[in-house]
Amino acid sequence: MLKDNIKSIRKSKGLSQEELAVKLNVVRQTISKWEQGLSVPDSEMLISISEVFETPVSTLLGENIAESEADALKAISEKLEIINLQLSKKQNTRRKLIHWILISLCAVTIIVFISLFLLNSPYLNWNYNDPENAVLGVAFHAFEWLFVRTAPFSLVVFIVGIVLTRKKV
Repeated sequence: MLKDNIKSIRKSKGLSQEELAVKLNVVRQTISKWEQGLSVPDSEMLISISEVFETPVSTLLGENIAESEADALKAISEKLEIINLQLSKKQNTRRKLIHWILISLCAVTIIVFISLFLLNSPYLNWNYNDPENAVLGVAFHAFEWLFVRTAPFSLVVFIVGIVLTRKKV
């Protein structure tokens, strides 16, 4: 048990045998002998090892740590699975929202386009001697001019977005 615990804690701390040996003021072969079970550290050395590992001596002498690490890894993997599911749901919700926003923008674009077509530029018959009508007419004409030229491109972009955000089966 001690040999397995020293090795597993050393690896979990990311230490090589050489690095641990330097911290304990021993040679690397001593660490290797402990991990192979060919020798055991004395009580003072056990205290030094526990200080380096920041682990109680009872843990070093207790049951194998590798088993408890497997349980910890299982718990971590379960937590990661839950987090992944939450992220997946959030991403799916955001995809649906974007999808419906793009559908709405398509509908609004088509409705405005049809409205402008049916109105047939009524501002052209206005009396532009009145400054308020002149400003409003120019603003409406600028909107119509810009909209008619950009709406087809916008519509294509919206449709591509709808296709890209649809639910993939």
